[in-house]
Amino acid sequence: MSIVHLNPAGMYQSPVFSQGIILPAGARTLLIGGQNGVNARGEIVGKGDVARQTEQALSNLQMVLAAAGARLEDLVKVTIIMQQDIDLNAAFGAWIAVWGTRGNPPTVTALRVVGLANPDFLIEIEAQAVLP
Repeated sequence: MSIVHLNPAGMYQSPVFSQGIILPAGARTLLIGGQNGVNARGEIVGKGDVARQTEQALSNLQMVLAAAGARLEDLVKVTIIMQQDIDLNAAFGAWIAVWGTRGNPPTVTALRVVGLANPDFLIEIEAQAVLP
């Protein structure tokens, strides 16, 4: 059995998220911890720039996927946690630049919060993927 993306008739049909996803029994799942705009030296990239921090967080996420032998297409769940006052369009633009026109997007949950673990963090992205 393969992964099934659900987008039932009568619900909003989006190119950037699925309404639900059924995973096959026995699927190996990769849990990706919250990724921020931090480089390999632990330095914050793009202080005050949510688009740049989102780009870095997505780059980090893709490195974790690659380390597990997975790709963006294997994502089934993405959670985006962002400071409440950021420009959502700038962050979304960075996501679309990475996701592009791929089909079968993951489910997505977005949360606006007062702050993250470091006051200079503007966004954090965690995800789950099914390994091929």
